[in-house]
Amino acid sequence: MTDDPTPARGDEDVDDEEEMPLIKVTRRTVILMGLFVVLCIVFLTAVLPQLAGLGDTWKQVKDGDPLWLVVAGVFTALSFAGYVVLFQGVYVRDGFRLNARESYQITMAGLAATRVFAAGGAGGIALTAWALRRAGMPKRAVADQTLAFLVLTYGVYMAAVVVGGFGLYFGILPGSRDWAITLLPAIIGIVAFGIALLASLTPTDLQRRLDGYADRHGRWARFAQKAANLPAAISSGIRISVSLVRAGDPALAGSIAYWGFNIAVLWAAFHAFGEAPPWAVIVMGYFVGMLANLLPLPGGVGGVDGGMIGAFVAFGGESKDSIVVAVLTYRLFAFYLPTIPGAIAYFQLRRTVARWAEERAARRNALAGVGTIQSEAT
Repeated sequence: MTDDPTPARGDEDVDDEEEMPLIKVTRRTVILMGLFVVLCIVFLTAVLPQLAGLGDTWKQVKDGDPLWLVVAGVFTALSFAGYVVLFQGVYVRDGFRLNARESYQITMAGLAATRVFAAGGAGGIALTAWALRRAGMPKRAVADQTLAFLVLTYGVYMAAVVVGGFGLYFGILPGSRDWAITLLPAIIGIVAFGIALLASLTPTDLQRRLDGYADRHGRWARFAQKAANLPAAISSGIRISVSLVRAGDPALAGSIAYWGFNIAVLWAAFHAFGEAPPWAVIVMGYFVGMLANLLPLPGGVGGVDGGMIGAFVAFGGESKDSIVVAVLTYRLFAFYLPTIPGAIAYFQLRRTVARWAEERAARRNALAGVGTIQSEAT
């Protein structure tokens, strides 16, 4: 694979002056980001235990098994490696080329933006879309592939919730059978799959089909035609993801690895400070707690942590102190610490984007020179 990110449709569709949408990361922002991570760690280790009456909880840390903490670190790295594989499998196709280093920069910078700006990952999506546009991917392709990426990512999420929820509720898997944390999430997962199935029935060329209607009915009809691009893109993204699954594409393995190793970090954290719950309970407690990431909290601080802790307590965890330490240790490995290499990846990505622009300018100048020579020859 080459270093040249030449898209299938050439360079003419690329705006090298296009700024990143929604968020703008500067050196000052990243410094503040680093300070934010440090403050979060201080809050979790010093302030939270005192507020929650858990003053003795963190005394368990010194008794934690260092081997299991090393294992948690390895699982963290493998989880992000799976995320890069997923990214490569979805976006690097049909003539569009990115090497592994460039994919790493985009994914890690996007994950850092997701961590800091929360809101269900909107910051990371915005940064990823900006980078792909600067790499030369057409806007509609960015939309379609991004939706396929999200479907593959959260399709695995919902599938695990459905299987784990029904398995626990009906006693097939060991663990709590409380309907609120087993059956209800599983039903929500089934509904999500049903909505996705219905959305996939939307024609992917719906906007083009509305051309005549828009011409005949004026401004509001033209607005409706433009709005039709969203359901069409959603349908296209779902169809792309389904085709990747049917073809046995490595992208699906990347998604499974991302979630699987991320959950394994939590499993290792439990083992570092005691006994781990059954795997089905870990999976459900993890995913139920992760729903709190949709809350618009700065960096998701407190929401996911509290959600996971509450879920594991509801599942009947024997030691509240051990649950708190395990969950916060997991968050330290899988959430806060990767923000630092993510910030570094962002600056690396900025340099990569500048290189892409220079390469495109050189190609355009070369083509212009060839055109001039041909015109002079005639």
